[in-house]
Amino acid sequence: EILKSLKIQKNHDEVLAIRKAVSIAEKALLDLLPQIKPGVSETWLSNQLVIHLLNEGSDPDLPFEPLVASGPNSASPHSVSGERVLLAGDALVIDWGARYSGYISDLTRSFLVGSENPLISKIADIVLKANQSAIAAVKAGIAASDVDKAARTVITDAGYGDAFTHRTGHGIGLIAHEDPYISSTNDEPLKSGMVFTIEPGIYLPGMGGIRIEDNIHVNESGCEILSSLPRELRII
Repeated sequence: EILKSLKIQKNHDEVLAIRKAVSIAEKALLDLLPQIKPGVSETWLSNQLVIHLLNEGSDPDLPFEPLVASGPNSASPHSVSGERVLLAGDALVIDWGARYSGYISDLTRSFLVGSENPLISKIADIVLKANQSAIAAVKAGIAASDVDKAARTVITDAGYGDAFTHRTGHGIGLIAHEDPYISSTNDEPLKSGMVFTIEPGIYLPGMGGIRIEDNIHVNESGCEILSSLPRELRII
């Protein structure tokens, strides 16, 4: 609890380091995109992403192993990369991050492999709206639970409330999960300097899932979105 009070609000230099970690992670994913195609395995892509992260300037101590989950595996929010080979029509969820000067980023983007999938496209549009709704709600003084509610209401109203099976976000800093937790049970008011993820998702067992995760910095004017990669579903 003593350390929590010291860590939960980041100073200028800490935010700069997180912003750099976000930039490194985003460049690494852009390096990976040409390598994503039917026939390659999740583990191979995860390993390639590690190489790109290091090449782009991440500290060697990555915040976590990149998650690459395809097809039905993408329906598990806590899946691990395996030997499954990507197939045309698969949903593909990539959750990854970099570390810079000790501080981390944590991002997720979702894709379609090779061809259209109407169901995946539908839930991706819902998750995008939930992501936007939650970010729009962020400002100093609002309860963390209200940000969670902003995302969850969009997904629930679309009929997929039971498929959003985790909290909306968590703090990031020196570790990948710290306060504040953006959940329905955390009524702690947000404060300027807090940095956390917004990561709503919909997960349909046996079919696939979608998650969009951004890194958010609370400031005096509302919030700053530290991540900038497109959030719309992309066919690759």
